[in-house]
Amino acid sequence: MRLITTTVLKAGMIIGRTIWNEANRPLLQKGAKVSEPMIKRLQQLNIHYVYIDDEISSNIEIEEAIPIDMRLKAVTQISSSFNKLKNVKGKEMTYCLDQESKHFAGIIDDLLDNIMKSREVLTVLSDAFLYDHYIYQHSMQVAIYSIAIAKEMNYSATELRQIGIGAILHDVGKMMIPQAILSKPDRLSDQEYETMKQHAQFGFDLLRNLHTISLLSAHCAFQHHERLDGSGYPRGLLNFEIHPYAKIIAVADVFDAVTSNRVYREKMMPSHGVEIIKKGSGTLYDEQVVEAFRRSVSYYPNGTVLLLSDGRRGIVCKQYKDNPERPWLRIFEESGRMVKATYELLLADCPEVFVESIDDAFVPDIE
Repeated sequence: MRLITTTVLKAGMIIGRTIWNEANRPLLQKGAKVSEPMIKRLQQLNIHYVYIDDEISSNIEIEEAIPIDMRLKAVTQISSSFNKLKNVKGKEMTYCLDQESKHFAGIIDDLLDNIMKSREVLTVLSDAFLYDHYIYQHSMQVAIYSIAIAKEMNYSATELRQIGIGAILHDVGKMMIPQAILSKPDRLSDQEYETMKQHAQFGFDLLRNLHTISLLSAHCAFQHHERLDGSGYPRGLLNFEIHPYAKIIAVADVFDAVTSNRVYREKMMPSHGVEIIKKGSGTLYDEQVVEAFRRSVSYYPNGTVLLLSDGRRGIVCKQYKDNPERPWLRIFEESGRMVKATYELLLADCPEVFVESIDDAFVPDIE
C-alpha cells in the first residue's frame, strides 16, 4: 500500500487501510473500491491522506507500534474520562479524576508493554482515525511519543510510567477552558490566548491534589509549554528550571500538534514536523531529548512516495532503525520512466542522494 492525498484519489482505486470513525466503526474498509461520493465524503471530513493498494506498492505493509484496537480503546477511554470531568466542578473534579486515574494508568501500562517490545521506529498515522475532539487523540499520541523518547533515553520502568501518565494528562486543564476557544477555527485574540494559556496552571492545580498520581506527573501538565530560552509559559522558566519529564513532553506535544489535522490548518508530514523540532534544538527544546526523538520516530512512514535528487522515485517499504531519516525504498521509476523490475535501495547507503520531495500526489501512468 502507499500514501496519497485525497486530492488525487480517483474512483476505482482500492483502499489499503481501514479508516475508523469516533464510534469505533469502520468508515471505509480496507479493500473497498472508491467511488466519487466516497471521495467527496472523505474530503468533507477533512481527511487529507489515504492509503491505497496498487501494483507498484503490493506487499508494502504499515507496521505500527500500537495496534489499532488498542488505540481505539485508549481514545474511547480518554474521551469517556474527560467528558465526565466536563460535568463537574471544584472538589468534585478532583474526586472524579482520582476515580478515573486507574483507567489512565491502565492505558499507559498497555502502551508501555507494546513500545518496550517494539524494535521499530515509531509510526503513528492519525489520518486512519476520525475524532470530533482533537484533544482525546492528541493526549494518547503525546503519551506514545513521550514514552518512546524516554525509552530511547534509558529511563527506568517507574520513570517511564510517570512520564506516560503525565503525558496522557498534560492537557487535562483544557477541560476548564471554554469550548468556543478550544474549537475556534481562526486565530485566537490576545485575550483568548491568555485564557488558553491558563490550562497549564489549571491542569497542575488539578493533578497535584490527587492521591493516585505522582507530583512529578503533575509537573508535566504545568511545564509542557515552557521553553529553554524562557519564552514559554506559564512561568517563563529557563532550561535548568524545567523538569526533565516536561522537556520530553514539550517535544512530543509540538510534534503531534503539527502532524495532526486542526480546525485552523492542515497537518504536516512527519518529516516536516521533525525538522521543526530540530530547528528548535538547544534554544526551545533540550538537545538530548531532540536527539532521542529523532532516533525514535519515523520521518517517512511506510508507503510514502519519495522523489530523490538523482531522479529516482520510490516507495518507503521498510524503516531503518539506525537512521530513521534514511529508510529502505522500493524504486519503481528512474528519470520519469517506470523500471521493468522494482528494486530496493537503502538511503543510508547513498549519502550523496537526498530526498527532493514527498510525492503524495503521484499517480502512475499505468493501464
